[in-house]
Amino acid sequence: MSLIGKQKDISSLEKKISYSFAKPAFLEKALTHSSAISPAKRVEYSYQRLEFLGDRILGLVVADLLLKRYPKANEGELSRTLNALVRKETLAEIAQSLDLGEYINLGDSEARSGGAKKEAILADVLEAIFGAVYCDGGHDKSYKLVENLFENIISKANERGVDAKTFLQEWAQGRKLAPPTYSEISRTGPDHSPIFTIQVKVDGFENISASGASKKLAEHSAAQNFLVSHKIWKTNTKMNML
Repeated sequence: MSLIGKQKDISSLEKKISYSFAKPAFLEKALTHSSAISPAKRVEYSYQRLEFLGDRILGLVVADLLLKRYPKANEGELSRTLNALVRKETLAEIAQSLDLGEYINLGDSEARSGGAKKEAILADVLEAIFGAVYCDGGHDKSYKLVENLFENIISKANERGVDAKTFLQEWAQGRKLAPPTYSEISRTGPDHSPIFTIQVKVDGFENISASGASKKLAEHSAAQNFLVSHKIWKTNTKMNML
């Protein structure tokens, strides 16, 4: 059952990921959002199950690459870097570099609401593609795809350091302070492209806020601003926004 019709020709996507599917139906399913499928057939024909598989493949491959790349890093450092690398924001950034939104099959309502640009959908589809390549070509092909897409990001992970939220939480814990709390101050802009303003609070310190295209991005920016404003970090160059 072919579900591709409205999107860009998927052969151009195969060229971008340097993989040609023996069974294109796997890629078609990976690119199909549940909104484009009737409720009775969503499990069978949407990307949800492939995303589940791809998420596990991604974690395994990135963990293996980090072990090889940073032989002196301890478990805590590896875990923090892994968590930063497999965040939805990272996946969405990679998906955008592939123009993945142009290939996604969306229902009319989701398409009108800007679904092709939503970070969550882009990230989910990219994970589904990892799962699709595994089903079509096996472990080695899916490993290579993840490695190719994450190579530059992983190579910069060590020099960019731990993400600001994790650093701030560990800093507060080290001073026996309560964990930082984040609260939404405002949300502006259209529904398909909102801007969130988040405030971070640490007991005994001035509250600091920041804005971003998602709550997570705004939280990380707020944590970074807090660290810089209170001179915990001298500059903002150590922030890991992977």
